[in-house]
Amino acid sequence: MIPQFEDQRLVPILQKVTAGERLSFEDGLTLYDSNDLLAIGYMANMVRERKHGKTVYFNVNRHINPTDVCVASCRLCAFGKTKKDPTSYTMSLEEIWHRAGEGYTESVTEFHIVGGLHPELTLDWYCEMLRGLKQRFPQVHLKAFTMVEISWFAKRSKLSHREVIRKLREAGMDSMPGGGAEIFSESVRRIICDHKIDGGEWLEIAKIAHEEGLKTNCTMLYGHIEAAEDRVDHLVKLREVQDQTGGFVTFIPLAFHPDNTPLQHIPRTTGFMDLKNIAISRLMLDNIDHIKAYWVMMTPHVAQIALRFGADDIDGTVVEEKIYHDAGSTVTQGLRRKDLLRLIREAGCEPVERDTRYNRVERTESAFAILA
Repeated sequence: MIPQFEDQRLVPILQKVTAGERLSFEDGLTLYDSNDLLAIGYMANMVRERKHGKTVYFNVNRHINPTDVCVASCRLCAFGKTKKDPTSYTMSLEEIWHRAGEGYTESVTEFHIVGGLHPELTLDWYCEMLRGLKQRFPQVHLKAFTMVEISWFAKRSKLSHREVIRKLREAGMDSMPGGGAEIFSESVRRIICDHKIDGGEWLEIAKIAHEEGLKTNCTMLYGHIEAAEDRVDHLVKLREVQDQTGGFVTFIPLAFHPDNTPLQHIPRTTGFMDLKNIAISRLMLDNIDHIKAYWVMMTPHVAQIALRFGADDIDGTVVEEKIYHDAGSTVTQGLRRKDLLRLIREAGCEPVERDTRYNRVERTESAFAILA
C-alpha cells in the first residue's frame, strides 16, 4: 500500500527507497526543500527498520575533555578559550586519570575524549594520557581525538597524519569520534571555522585512520549559515569516503547551539529541523549503518521521537559533557541507564546496550543494580 504524501515530489524518492536504490544529490535537495516531514520520516523509518528492526542502541560511556584551551577561535564555538583566559582549564595527567575513575564501574565501556587545540601540550603528553587510561581501565574502549586534533598534533610534532595516528594507536587509542567536520563547504567554513582544517583534509585524515584499521564516526553541523546544497554536498562526500573505506560506524547530525558564540544572533534549531536532518541523513547515507540521535544536543524528548525518524542510536550515559553545555545546552549532563531504557521503550523500540563496536553488552543482575 502506497502512503498518501502531501508533497508529490517525494513519490519518486519513495519508489527508490522501497527498491533499495541510492538517492541522488537532486533527491537530497528535494528532501530538504520539502516540508512534508511525516513523509520524510516515514521513508527514513522504513530504511531504519530494514537495517535494524525495532532495535535502538545505547552505551554506558563517559566524556573526558582534557582542556578547553584552543588556538582555533572558531566563531561557532563557545567551548574553546585562550591560554590567558582566567576561566580556561587544562587538566594534569593525574587529574584526567582521577576524573575518569570518579563514579567508574566495570559497566563503563567507553571513554569519549576530545578537547581544544592546546598550544603547548605535546603528542607525547597525549600518548601518556592514553597509556595511563589503558593501564588503569584496560577493558574500556578509548574513542579519542577528532580529525582536527590529529592535524594539530601533526603540525606540532612535525609528523605526518599517518605517523601521529600510529603513535596514538600504539598508546591505546581504539577508535576516533567524528567531530570537527562541521560543514565541508569552503565558503561556509571561512566564516564559521576559518582556523580549522578544510573539509578535504578532514576527509583525508578519516581515510588514513580507516586505512590504519581504526573505525571512526562522522558528523555534520547544521542550523547556522549553511544552505541545503551544503548539507547534501556534505552527506554525499561522507558517502563517497564510506564507499572507499567502510570505516565510518555512525553518523551524528549535530544542531548548532548559538548561545555564547559570536553567532548567537542565529536562532536555535527547531525540533522540526532536527528530525528532518536525522531522517534525510538516514535516507542519503545508505552505506553507514548507524544514525545517532545525540540527546545532549537535541534534548532527550526530541531524540526519543527521532527513533521513529531514522535514528537507531540514542548515545549513552555521557556523565559530564562540556562542549554543548558551554554553548547553552540546558539538558542534564548525564542520563542513567534506566532513563535511556525508558526513553527507548516509550518509543515502541527494543533497547540494546552496546559497546563502541556495536557488540551487544550483557549485564548481570548486580550490574543492573549499580546502573539503575
